[in-house]
Amino acid sequence: MRYYYREHLAGYRKVREEGKTAWGEIHGASCFEDFSSRGFLEAVLPRLGFSVYRPVALECGCGTGPGACFLAKRGFRVDGIDLVPEAIEMAREEARKRGLRIHYEATDVCRLPHTGRQYDVILDSYCLQCIVTDADRKSVFAAVRARLKPDGYYLVSSAMFDRGRLSDVRVGDSRRGVVYNRYGENGLIDMSTGIALVRLDEGPGDYEDAIEIGGEWYLPSRRHLEAAALRRELEEEGFEVLYQDEGYGGNLIAVLEGSGARLH
Repeated sequence: MRYYYREHLAGYRKVREEGKTAWGEIHGASCFEDFSSRGFLEAVLPRLGFSVYRPVALECGCGTGPGACFLAKRGFRVDGIDLVPEAIEMAREEARKRGLRIHYEATDVCRLPHTGRQYDVILDSYCLQCIVTDADRKSVFAAVRARLKPDGYYLVSSAMFDRGRLSDVRVGDSRRGVVYNRYGENGLIDMSTGIALVRLDEGPGDYEDAIEIGGEWYLPSRRHLEAAALRRELEEEGFEVLYQDEGYGGNLIAVLEGSGARLH
């Protein structure tokens, strides 16, 4: 089982068990509509230019669908994908409640086909941060390049490196030649890559990506980059960044390199 299954399978099970409607509600959000990238979308959607009356959007890592519903209410034709079938079941129910027609599929974003519907907008609302390895991130970016229309927009919201969580305590992994810093309550971070690991109290289980460091087991959890590093990564993967917010730099608008697409 891949590293990104653990948190999300458990998280959406908790959403359902607690009678919530969205991921954000188990992390302090007030309701379904109160999702993390909402403010970013409200600010930037008026700045996007489309050649069609009803643009087509794909949300990667849609969860139970608050972002997808937000777009559908504003006239977009929307597809949503998420790794967790339980989240997709709940997303379909939330769309029905609101009278919205949204096509949802349980799909691993790292295995998104390169052929199929082309999109005016591909939205990544806090999904990319959970795609940790270089190979997996390259797979995601390649799929986005293949499925984005030539004049389409790639909207990314991602958690970023938080220096307040960083400890000076270091832990060496002699087998791999990596020195980590303690990061957060029970994690480590490789400062050279931004790869953050979470400790597995229950051992490696079925997770093929689990690694042993100093007698304890860890699983890749996040790619927490600084603003310049995330921008550079997107540029190296064939995108042009038109906008990146100030501060942490976790909200970006990118287009295909050389597309000529611009903001209004």
